[in-house]
Amino acid sequence: MNYRTLNFEKIGETLYEYEHGSGLKVFFVKKPGYNKKTAMFGTNYGSIDNTFKVQGSDKEIVVPDGIAHFLEHKLFEQEDGNMLDKFSKLGASPNAYTSFNQTVYYFSCTDLFEENFSMLLDYVQNPWLTDENVEKEKGIIGQEIRMYEDNPNWRVFFNLLDCLYVNHPVKLDIAGTIESISKITKELLYDCYHTFYTPSNMVVVVVGDLIPEDVFSIVENMIKFKDRGKVEKKYPEEPAHLNKEYNEQKLVVSMPLFYLGVKDNVRVSGFELLKRRTALSIVLNDILGRSSELYNKLYNDGLINDTFRFEVSLDKAYGFVACGGQSPDPKKTAQVISGALNEAAVKGISEEAFSRILKAYQGMYVRNFNSVDNIARELTDAYFNDASYFDLGHVYEKLDISYTNKVISEVLSNQTALSVINPQ
Repeated sequence: MNYRTLNFEKIGETLYEYEHGSGLKVFFVKKPGYNKKTAMFGTNYGSIDNTFKVQGSDKEIVVPDGIAHFLEHKLFEQEDGNMLDKFSKLGASPNAYTSFNQTVYYFSCTDLFEENFSMLLDYVQNPWLTDENVEKEKGIIGQEIRMYEDNPNWRVFFNLLDCLYVNHPVKLDIAGTIESISKITKELLYDCYHTFYTPSNMVVVVVGDLIPEDVFSIVENMIKFKDRGKVEKKYPEEPAHLNKEYNEQKLVVSMPLFYLGVKDNVRVSGFELLKRRTALSIVLNDILGRSSELYNKLYNDGLINDTFRFEVSLDKAYGFVACGGQSPDPKKTAQVISGALNEAAVKGISEEAFSRILKAYQGMYVRNFNSVDNIARELTDAYFNDASYFDLGHVYEKLDISYTNKVISEVLSNQTALSVINPQ
């Protein structure tokens, strides 16, 4: 069996890469002495992928919002029972998630890895859909959608995305709406499955104290589906300007919530995406991290509390930075933060702060390899952005203050948008 072995001596890790005859990529990281094992089977297909073309066809296909998430739910239901129950009987902890750009099925276990892994590879390849079980699922997902409609943290986030984006589907709820899922049929689900659940569009990631040949042999024996060619994803043209500057909603909260965001209009992928994401993270840490002057001033003035957080969300199809949490005066707090972001866009980050935070990030990167779950998730996410998580070590070596200040200027000089949830 032919596979590639990549040694990363600086962090003491080894990555094994194997490509199945179908075109499916498989990554394995051996963790000697670890009892826990994790396996993921993911597809480069998320909630934003509602318009696409299949290879060999000029026809543009448009499907209802929420269909990727709907399909994730349905794959757990097989003709002979629910997969969650089957994994539990083998002592494994299974789950799945649909994000903006990917759908991933996974489990973790300490024993019976081979049986659990074979079951994961099998059920993801074999959807069982009927008119009856699709209609039944609409009611279940409908309840989930209603629950999220009343969730303040969920709403403040997606209301911000609606402010940031004019046309891009990242602004739409991952689960769709009651109206959109009502249009989902068995035939549409099968169409999306056969389009996106195809070997060259998928990846398998395994992390644990296992033997590479054993892992790859299971994949070799279990993968039966054939590749159907590349799919061309289509996204609407997104202007640089905001959809709107402000969104306010009232829900049952004890204190107002806010989320402030800035859109990154530069599209990158691969190593450059990891580099840009890291630069933005370092800058936000400097401005808004818990040791920053601004954070402590806002905290001591009572304008924020321990719920305050920031994030950098960068994908090859979209990008934004955001921050927020509870605040008695969201508009005042957002105004102060916006001013700090605009100032940073002009002045940049200091050499001392850049070096200090970069070293801290390098330490966190190494510590991440103590978690089999973190390794698997990061490898999967990076792969779907045409990168390798192991390249992050090279990013820290290549990243400099000049590049970082250039990215700051490109992003933080953009107009901010504010989403607020006020008490009813």
